[in-house]
Order: sequence, then C-alpha cells, then structure tokens
Amino acid sequence: MPEPEPGTRGTHEAGPCQQVDDGMTRVFQLLGKRWTGLIVAVLLQHPVHFADLRRAIPGISERMLSDRLTELGAAGLLVRQVDEGPPLRVSYGLTEAGAALEPALDELGTWAEKYLPGTPPCPGHPRE
Repeated sequence: MPEPEPGTRGTHEAGPCQQVDDGMTRVFQLLGKRWTGLIVAVLLQHPVHFADLRRAIPGISERMLSDRLTELGAAGLLVRQVDEGPPLRVSYGLTEAGAALEPALDELGTWAEKYLPGTPPCPGHPRE
C-alpha cells in the first residue's frame, strides 16, 4: 500500500463504523451551538454584566444571549450574580468547571490561526 501524502490521512480498511464518544457528543451539543463558545471566551477574562456581554459579541440578540446564558448555567458552567444596586444589575461569571475550558479554547484558537487563515482581524487590531 502506498504511503499517504504528508498532511493527509491514509484510507482505512472497510469495517464497522465507530460511534462518536458520549462525552464528545455532550460537549458539542452544548458548545457547538452558535454563540456559546464566544460567550465562554468573553467570560474567561472576568465576570461581565449582561449589556457588556452583548456588546462584546456583535450580532447576538438579547433573547439568544439570555437563552445561551441559561443553558450554560444549567450545565454548571456559569453563575448569575444579582447586584442589588440601585440600579439592579446582573453579572455573569464562570464556575470552576467553566473556567476549566480555557486550555481547550486556547488550543482551538491556536488551531484556527493555523488552519483557518483569511479571517480578518478585529478593526483596529492588526494580526501578529
């Protein structure tokens, strides 16, 4: 059998198809939803108020942000803290489990820089 080209995978012998790992399925059911990874990435920096979080993620609606925050809270990745004020303000921060995603998200960012070129940088932030 010839050697596969560098950077490609060789063909596999025909056989039964393997199922996706249950843990991986659960991860992507949660983090694979649009906006969820971006919310976690913003919250890795520090706890944020709802309005600031919405401004940090252009294009997300208030309803979608609220839904995703509820899902992350139900999954045990996020805590909601009410600051009595006045005025009453709500901030969101990551739990220990949510903060533990940082190395994985850093690796995904590194991978994206290498394998998903052509993404324009944020305005005013030149690429390194």
